[in-house]
Parts: sequence; C-alpha cells; structure tokens
Amino acid sequence: MADGPQFYGVLLGAIGVGTVGGTLALTRLTIGADSLAAIGAVGMAAALVIFGVSHEPVSAIAACLLAGASWTVVLTKLYVSAQVALPDWARGRGLAIFLTFIFGATTAGSAIWGKLTEIQGLQHAYFAAAAGLLICIPLSWRWKLQTGAALDLSPALHWRAPTPVRKVQNNQGPVLVVVEYRVAAENRAHFQGALDDVGHARKRDGAYAWGVYENIDDIGRFTETFLMDSWLELLHERERRTNADESMLKALRELLIEPPRVTFSIATDRPHRHSQRGRGDDQSRPTGEQV
Repeated sequence: MADGPQFYGVLLGAIGVGTVGGTLALTRLTIGADSLAAIGAVGMAAALVIFGVSHEPVSAIAACLLAGASWTVVLTKLYVSAQVALPDWARGRGLAIFLTFIFGATTAGSAIWGKLTEIQGLQHAYFAAAAGLLICIPLSWRWKLQTGAALDLSPALHWRAPTPVRKVQNNQGPVLVVVEYRVAAENRAHFQGALDDVGHARKRDGAYAWGVYENIDDIGRFTETFLMDSWLELLHERERRTNADESMLKALRELLIEPPRVTFSIATDRPHRHSQRGRGDDQSRPTGEQV
C-alpha cells in the first residue's frame, strides 16, 4: 500500500483519536492496572500485526486507532505507578529518571527496528515487534504495578533531630551511624528480615556502606552501621522518613528486648605529625569523632 503525505497525516490523526478514546475508556474501566497494561500490550501487538498484513487504507487507519488507544492505556498505568511509588521529596527526580528511560528506550528501539526493517523488510519487523510484546507479558508479570498505592508515603513529622554536644557544621562528614539492637532468641530470624527492609529504606534515603553485624560472644546482639555524606545529609535522611518507614521501624522495635542505642560519629582531620625520620609530609587522614 503506497499513498501520499495526506494519507500519512490521516494515520497520525487516527493515532491521536485512538489516544483520546483510550483516555476516555480508562475513566470507565474498573480493571486492575496489571490487567489493563497486559490488555494494552495485546492491543498494540494486534495493531502491529494489522499493519504487517494491511493493504487497504481502512485497515491501516483501524490499526492506528487501536495502537493509539493501547499506547495510552499502557503509558498511563506506568506513569501512575511511578508516581505513587515515590515519596514527595524524590518524586521529581524519580519521574525524571523514569522519563529518561522511556525516551531512551524509544530512541534505541527506533534504531534497532529501523535496522531490522532494512535487513528483513517492514512486514517482518512488524511481526517481530508483535511477538516481542506478547512474550514480555508473562515475563514481566511478577512485577506488579501501583504497589506503592497502599503505602503511606507522606512525611513523618514526629522525627527527632540528633542533638550533638558541640557545634557541627552542615558540610562536615562523612557521618558514621551505629545502631545497637538486642533481640530475643525467638525473634532472631524475623528481626534479620525486618532489618533488611530498614536497610533498603536507609539506602534509598542517602545512606551508603550499610551493613549488619552480630556479636559472636553475645547471641542476639546486632550492630547496624551506615555512612552519610555529611551532617546535613543525615538531617535530610530524617526529614525524608515517611509514615510507612515509621511503621516499619515500629514493627522492628517490637522485636527488641530493649530500645536500640544510636551513636553518631563524624570524620575529622588529624593534625600533621612530623616524625624524626623526616616523614612529615603525610597528609591528614579522617578519623571518627563522636558527636
């Protein structure tokens, strides 16, 4: 089928009409996000197959309508899922990364399918893309959409900032945080699983070098350690804590014999040391200083 630029404009307009129709359909459908995304993927695969076998303008226009509606359904569910999974302080950056992947994948896919079309022909490229969509549906089924909707990601405003006994500048760091726990023997396995979730939240909020250690002479005594880039970053970590994080920490504390003990140490530069052997050009090294 070969037509001029006017018909190409009609096809683009049909995609736009399909997009509007898909948006209106979303307001009336009560199907879950995962099912709708799967239906949209199947619809897009069907549109690609119709494109591959189409020899008449009517079938090409119908394929564009179906592609526009399917595309809207899938992207809408992905956008909403990304938004509800992010707390307020990270939503802008998270969505920026999400869009970078979307447009990056579009760019890379355009190059790949263009090369495949050059080698195998347009019809084979359509069929290969449709097959890839159908294969990805069961492969991606284990990852569910909009799971963050059930979490309370609003800021927990009842956190308490650390109060050092001396003046600490905001840019000083890194800061070493050590948390000591004492756990009853019957809660040991449950505690370790809960602490892994806490570690994931801490790393999400800016911590690094996170680790957990158990005392070899005192079973049930655990030490959690992690680093923050600066004192200001540590304060931000507390500010970023959500109500969902607080619920997780509360469940963790219920497994303890006694309240956890938290200490903060900040890196400081040691003064230059001049030895008798002439090695006075050693640079300062950071060492821990408790605050």
